[in-house]
Amino acid sequence: MASTATLVLAASALVAMPAAGSESPSIPAPPGEHEVRFATFNTALERPEEGMLAEELATPDSDQARNVAEIIQHARPDVLLVNEFDHDEEGVGLRRFQDNYLSVGQNGADPIDYPYVYNAPVNTGVASGADLNGDGEAVTEPGTPEYAEDAFGYGVFPGQYGMAVLSKYPIVTDEVRTFQTFLWADMPNALLPTDPETGDPYYSEEALEVLRLSSKSHWDIPIDTGRGRPVHLLASHPTPPTFDGPEKRNVARNHDEIRFWADYVRPRAGDYVYDDAGTRGGLAPGARFVIAGDLNADPNDGDGHPEAMTQLLEHRDIVDVRPSSQGGRGAAERQGAANDDQMGDPELDSADFVDEPGPGNLRVDYVLPSRSLPARASGVFWPTVDDPLFRLTGDYPFPSSDHRLVWVDVVR
Repeated sequence: MASTATLVLAASALVAMPAAGSESPSIPAPPGEHEVRFATFNTALERPEEGMLAEELATPDSDQARNVAEIIQHARPDVLLVNEFDHDEEGVGLRRFQDNYLSVGQNGADPIDYPYVYNAPVNTGVASGADLNGDGEAVTEPGTPEYAEDAFGYGVFPGQYGMAVLSKYPIVTDEVRTFQTFLWADMPNALLPTDPETGDPYYSEEALEVLRLSSKSHWDIPIDTGRGRPVHLLASHPTPPTFDGPEKRNVARNHDEIRFWADYVRPRAGDYVYDDAGTRGGLAPGARFVIAGDLNADPNDGDGHPEAMTQLLEHRDIVDVRPSSQGGRGAAERQGAANDDQMGDPELDSADFVDEPGPGNLRVDYVLPSRSLPARASGVFWPTVDDPLFRLTGDYPFPSSDHRLVWVDVVR
């Protein structure tokens, strides 16, 4: 899989300056000479039917895609994980997004090109052949919510809510590891859900024999930043800890999808891990890494397991530099409702969710470097209402996404 998944889309220099003359305080200064900007962005570029996104991106006329592209052009990440971008095997959607949106200056922003792209299958919308939602039927015909609930990850067609990596630096393709097929039951002490009334396992034995841990996938993508040792981008997009029942199967799965990386980067803790090629074990001791993605868990608020994010945020080998924005604080104060009762710092929020009945705005998108990668700057691209770029994020209905781009500059 890894040997064929990297696409070369365009040639470009490694350094590009932000749009000249902009007065927006949301635009970060360029990273330093020996720094690399890693970012994650849930772009909400998913569509209800297979092929619809690629068709939409065939022209430069999608307002949402233009706004998403402009955000990326202003933030100018060197390495970007994109969540919720429908996957197609040939990478047509990604190629069109590059050619028709990123390579075209949006509203005065400079174009941005990514020579290297990692595009691989995900579990969303892939039929499991098992009854995973407990309705007594295993639905295998795509296109319905019932099918989506029985798929390995929620999706009405294969690849919906996919993900991809865009990079200005070479991807060490031959060393990429993917963990799409790793079984949840093969994680020691996994939080496999039980029926709260009977205490019996929620999933049947037949379901556990096929049920994968990753609702999308887990990827270990080495990036050659030119300093002799690669930086491993550890990318994922765990299931939301909602949309389940009293058994809390999605809460448990979200916790364990996050735990996967906590074990993977700790020496010997990830010995149980196997990748899609059958190679066992976690990340090599001393390897440099960045964990990134919409992890769908807030350490203080929301519906997730209370210890889901502490597994990473309090990990001995990980540094949380707490990217922030004034726009997040302003949105929480302006929107009120569930936000008024939250415990977390709203400046750290990265997603603008429903305020009534909740959960309100949350911190769910992360860029977490290893301790061996000193961080120099960070932020959340969330303009305030008086910022000229507020038009790119706005309030519901959002002109781009309900998530915000999160970035961290690390010494390479």
